[in-house]
Amino acid sequence: MFDSFGREVYYLRISVTDRCNLRCSYCMPEEGVAWLPHERILSFERMAEVAKAAACMGFHKFRITGGEPLVRRGIEDFVSMLAPIPGISTVAMTTNGTLLAPLASTLAARGLSSVNISLDTMDPERYALITRGGRIADALEGVRAARAAGLPVKLNVVVSPERQGDLEAVSAFAEERGCAVQTIREYRLDESKYDDERYMRPSPCAQCNRIRLLATGELKPCLHGDATVPVDFNDIQGSIRACVDLKPGCGSMASTHLVSAIGG
Repeated sequence: MFDSFGREVYYLRISVTDRCNLRCSYCMPEEGVAWLPHERILSFERMAEVAKAAACMGFHKFRITGGEPLVRRGIEDFVSMLAPIPGISTVAMTTNGTLLAPLASTLAARGLSSVNISLDTMDPERYALITRGGRIADALEGVRAARAAGLPVKLNVVVSPERQGDLEAVSAFAEERGCAVQTIREYRLDESKYDDERYMRPSPCAQCNRIRLLATGELKPCLHGDATVPVDFNDIQGSIRACVDLKPGCGSMASTHLVSAIGG
């Protein structure tokens, strides 16, 4: 389907949880955030209902995000719900990779198409500093397990000018492991959105092809904005149309959500 600016919208990102096992410095405050109570989080069955409705409307690319999606119990069952839906061509996932190793082969068998793994550096100490306590060994094991399971892997690198050497090191590791690399400009949602062609993400607004389903059951038309549309489960397609109609020509800024709860 098309939005009011003529952009084709076919990509639904589904945030299955606001929780994460890391505290990345560019994603959440050092003190962390208050997690949503479990009763406010949609069931996988409800999320799959939204996915089915979206697929009937021409959405064919789906991505599972968080928070960190692998902290939610039963995530492999959710992949099994999405993969067989008629019209869906891609069921991808974005993860920090630290919990991926034991699940990679199961996720691939259940129908996961590919995985993006956050990896900003190859230096263990710098990784621990950026993630506030994460172990790079766990993330690297996740990369290896995903590749061994036959999953295409893209490494997401949040680039900082002072860490250019980190990008070079991650790129070398990616080439060795048969992975792609995606550069991401460090950004804040409470600052004005602008396009920067030096980075692959965030995408230029003119090329935006996506909406988001938050774990709380709201559809979000733009990452850099506060507008949301609660899903009406008596008229899911109507909710999706309303969300797409709300997509702005260009993002501005957001004040009501953190990147950690939206999945980027």
